[in-house]
Amino acid sequence: MLPDVVALLRCPHCGADLAPDGSALRCPARHTFDIARQGYANLLAGDAKAGTADTADMVAARDAFLGAGHYRPIAAALAEATADAARRAPGAVVDVGAGTGHYLAHALDAAPDRVGLALDISKYALRRAARAHPRAGAVVCDAWRPLPVRDAAAAALLNVFAPRNPAELRRVLHPEGRLLVVTPTARHLGELVGALGLLRVDDDKKARLDEALDPHFTPVRADVIGFPMNLTDTDVATVVGMGPSAWHTDPAELARRIAELPRPHVVSAEVTLSVYAPRRA
Repeated sequence: MLPDVVALLRCPHCGADLAPDGSALRCPARHTFDIARQGYANLLAGDAKAGTADTADMVAARDAFLGAGHYRPIAAALAEATADAARRAPGAVVDVGAGTGHYLAHALDAAPDRVGLALDISKYALRRAARAHPRAGAVVCDAWRPLPVRDAAAAALLNVFAPRNPAELRRVLHPEGRLLVVTPTARHLGELVGALGLLRVDDDKKARLDEALDPHFTPVRADVIGFPMNLTDTDVATVVGMGPSAWHTDPAELARRIAELPRPHVVSAEVTLSVYAPRRA
């Protein structure tokens, strides 16, 4: 793991700095955390559970779908917003709920003088995230608990289709930095939601996001990013398999419903990229 990445981290037990010690990270209190041979460090607290982590199949689906470029406009918008954040503040690019590191890699390409940190609870995702970019590191942690990241370490915080703990996001973001949150709108994958029985996004999602972040962040702007996707049957199965609907969908029933869809599969992607500044104390 890169020294500049290790310098961003803190012990999840005592909050002290971490330092490399062979194939592990260790703090002055001798709390020790393994670095896996795939390159990611496990900083998950001992009593934390990874029961909601993305499975190997979900991660493989996400890697295939994103790798095919279907969400390229989202990655491009995040990269542009990251470059703006990097001009405003010192610090790293940190992706909370990073998955495979796909968006982090694009963001780092737009901020060539910064290092990146992928945080996720899925070891399957972080095996890929650790290799997503030469200036990135990857760490297993729970987004709902205190993040193993130093105060004000991030110039840009990415949060893409992922859980968020507002107080912790505010703590690790530089006072001049930016939080970049991507959420689906009610139109996202609209052609598939009813036909395939997918989870729906309510119309008030953006308002609820602003309300949840309000004690810690001030909205700067919100950009709706919408575009059509031409998908094959395999692509449709993959986009379902990489998201939360994967937990609630029977594979055989999904295949049957996909076979009944009209062709070609022209599917709408629509998300909101919300940019926030830290609220002043």
